Amino acid sequence: MSHLGLICPELSGHLNPMTTLGRELQRRGHRVTVVGRLDARRKAESAGLNFAPIGEEDFPEGSMQTTSRELGRLSGLKAVQFTAELLRRSVVSILRDAPPVVDREKIDALLVDQVSPAGGTVADLTGRPWVMVSNALALNPDPHLPPCVLPWDYQTGILGRWRNAFGDTVLKWLARPIIAEINRHRRAHRLAPLAGTFSPGSCRLQIAQQPAFFDFPRRRPAAELHYTGPWHHAASHEEIPFPWEKLDGRPLIYASMGTLQNRRQFIFETIAAACAGLDAQLVISLGSRDQDAEAAAKNFAGQPIVVSIAPQLALLQKATLTITHAGLNTALESLSCGVPMVAIPITNDQPGVASRLAWLGAAEVVQPAKLTVPRLRAAVERVLREPGYRKVAERCRAEIQQADGLQRAADLIEGVFVETERSEYKIRM
Repeated sequence: MSHLGLICPELSGHLNPMTTLGRELQRRGHRVTVVGRLDARRKAESAGLNFAPIGEEDFPEGSMQTTSRELGRLSGLKAVQFTAELLRRSVVSILRDAPPVVDREKIDALLVDQVSPAGGTVADLTGRPWVMVSNALALNPDPHLPPCVLPWDYQTGILGRWRNAFGDTVLKWLARPIIAEINRHRRAHRLAPLAGTFSPGSCRLQIAQQPAFFDFPRRRPAAELHYTGPWHHAASHEEIPFPWEKLDGRPLIYASMGTLQNRRQFIFETIAAACAGLDAQLVISLGSRDQDAEAAAKNFAGQPIVVSIAPQLALLQKATLTITHAGLNTALESLSCGVPMVAIPITNDQPGVASRLAWLGAAEVVQPAKLTVPRLRAAVERVLREPGYRKVAERCRAEIQQADGLQRAADLIEGVFVETERSEYKIRM
């Protein structure tokens, strides 16, 4: 059995699926260690995985909470720029600290999040095989696909390709500091420079937790990219208290803006006002433990149930509709439960997730710049009234169940690393 190291951003949207995948690999007999900053320790250990800290000098415990607060107040291009700088700083600490940790812990192979691009260079520096993991949308560029950080729909034809090329150029410009930092390190160690920030480089395989149906048609599919389906498992979620006795049997609307873009009080107030008076019960999750749910509820119209954080999967199993920021995990968890959505995408890959939901017919999308109570209420009523949205969501649920993404992802990883171990054995013989 192998000792596998996991490298990903210390954020819930990445840690949750990554540690779920780690748990499954550990169940199969592998040893699994999360290699990350101190803010990942709690999640790693609650998932029953080993933890090896890096970046203690630059990122003391609690620093990601401060970062999340700052990011939660931003949107659009400013949030993308903030995220790019966060990734650049992460590159510095990963490249400095992770290689000796990988050697010291005797890790055999690495699973590296696509938005932790320094992880592939750690594998190259230490001579380890590695798999690229897309916990968010797969970022592999394709001239026929709009960049996922932009709220563009899918268009064929030359005008669509020109538009997409312009968007890709802007993103490459934003990512220049990240790739420059990585390539500076690679040149210092006589490694060939990477062509781009999200280049697969020397990885043996790329797996994405988005199902194949949850992407626009790729004209140039990457040979190493495999869609599997979401990596969710109830056992990997921590127990979160919730006042279940307050649910009154009306159709349930679950609203969450995720764990990052959740500091915009105006959006929560708009959601509450849009749902007030409907024959439905609204549950609002503020998305972080440090937010005062009782104080926030005083500013909300109607009588929603408001909590700091919520047992999301359990609530989605009872929900009729999700109002979401269009984070990939919430979108896939909703589809896994057959629940249609109204999406309010804020930044990063959320516009791309929302565009795919609309393309599938599983959601209505309201852009934040156009968010008003009447517009949001109309979208909510449309999804509740018209059965087509739920039919699409239920069809997606059936496909997700059939795909069994968690098992498929673990099978692919084992296939790559078992073959690697066999090759190395033959060489040694």
